[in-house]
Amino acid sequence: MERIPSGRNRMRGRAGFTLLEIMVVIVILGLLAALVVPKLIGRTEEAKRTQTRLQIKNVEQALQLFKLDNGFYPATEQEIAALVRSPEIGRVPKNYRKGGYLDRVPKDPWGNNYVYVSPGSHGDYDISSYGADGVQGGEGEDADINSWDPQ
Repeated sequence: MERIPSGRNRMRGRAGFTLLEIMVVIVILGLLAALVVPKLIGRTEEAKRTQTRLQIKNVEQALQLFKLDNGFYPATEQEIAALVRSPEIGRVPKNYRKGGYLDRVPKDPWGNNYVYVSPGSHGDYDISSYGADGVQGGEGEDADINSWDPQ
């Protein structure tokens, strides 16, 4: 006499998802992605601009420490690199901090060098990033970010 499987044993043979269930999940995930991704994409440039402002603030703090130790800011030709290693051109600092004031010369989020001018047109120094296009001026994503601009 053949034994008829009970409800529990019958379910063991059908473990898993049906093709229809998998397709429903894929459609739902696709809809969610279509709603969320466009909102996240617009935030990328805003995040880069915020990161640039923070990096400029970090460089400004390092410049303040450099001035406290040495009595002057690095000159334009010494660039921001003067905060990483003691400059060998121009006015050489006598009390340069061992290890420097920054770990490395920062680049803006678009991979460009910051523009450093000392003395600056807007104060003791000016620090600028030329934005996404890397060219002075511009609007929107290409707008410059400057140390003297209010945030």
